[in-house]
Amino acid sequence: MKAKTNLKSLPVIAITMGDPNGIGPEIILKLHRNKKIWDFCIPVVIGDIEVLKKYSEFLRIKSNISHLTTPDRKEITRGEIAVLDQKCFDVKNLNPGKIQANCGRASAIYIQEAVKLALNGLNGKIDAITTSPISKEALNKGGFKYPGHTEFLGKLTKTKDYVMMFVGGDVRVSLVTTHLSLKDVPEAISREKVYRTIRITADSLKSFGIKNPKIAVCALNPHGGEGGIFGREEKEKILPAIIKAKRNGCNVSGPHSADTLFYRAVKEKFDAVVAMYHDQGLIPVKIRGFGRVNITLGLPIRRTSVDHGTAFDIAGRGIADPASLFEALKFASFWARKKIKNLS
Repeated sequence: MKAKTNLKSLPVIAITMGDPNGIGPEIILKLHRNKKIWDFCIPVVIGDIEVLKKYSEFLRIKSNISHLTTPDRKEITRGEIAVLDQKCFDVKNLNPGKIQANCGRASAIYIQEAVKLALNGLNGKIDAITTSPISKEALNKGGFKYPGHTEFLGKLTKTKDYVMMFVGGDVRVSLVTTHLSLKDVPEAISREKVYRTIRITADSLKSFGIKNPKIAVCALNPHGGEGGIFGREEKEKILPAIIKAKRNGCNVSGPHSADTLFYRAVKEKFDAVVAMYHDQGLIPVKIRGFGRVNITLGLPIRRTSVDHGTAFDIAGRGIADPASLFEALKFASFWARKKIKNLS
């Protein structure tokens, strides 16, 4: 018989509930049916208890939901869904699949509370954050004018330089630009932005325990611009950033043509790829299969997230898959342990 893990040795990970009308509450309920999570962390949900109870009832997901006053591990029992109840959303307004301002406001409050707890570091109660999906439209309607989680977290932690990374199996991809129209990408790329993305990626990979991370950088244009025939961003912006990163000790190469780089990344075991824009980096990662993880690098806290949205089209139907949330929680726990080890 396998011995139970001692909860005192595990990191405490805050899981924000996400948009109440999305699939966040459902995947949290389903996640807690997986007993394996207690082998690597102590999960604490930041959300609304009544919302979780309502989903548990009409989706017929048996659950043991308990109320926490503090995320102290001494108050948490193995197997329960321990919730720091924010009491900021009236369950009478619950309408799965609908975009509502009150849901956007609630999802923002969950994030704010998680960040406040995590910023205390080892002197606090939270070692890392895993976020459930939010609606950008609902967030903005609720009075929080941010394009998404990443920018909101940057503001809350007063962080200027941060990077979005996605992990899918053995592929890690950092993005120079994120949520932009494709026509705006060339102008948004600069030598300094490419350099900062390489540097933050390298530093963060070291925090994962990789001593000398090997990083490859994508070109923006087909065939790396073909010497300027298809564009000059490689010569004028990307290559100078790579040279600067090399001079500052980064093990980095490029710019490589994106149409072959991701195949090479798997075969040659690059520790990360730096992509110039959203779809350039995320399509290869998502081909690796479901259960991928979204990570924010460069923050003073550890944050991971699911790699999918609120899935309003299936919200409340009981068919949402918690696989990505499980992987995000697992990665947050791994990262938090590295942090604890390095700071102790």
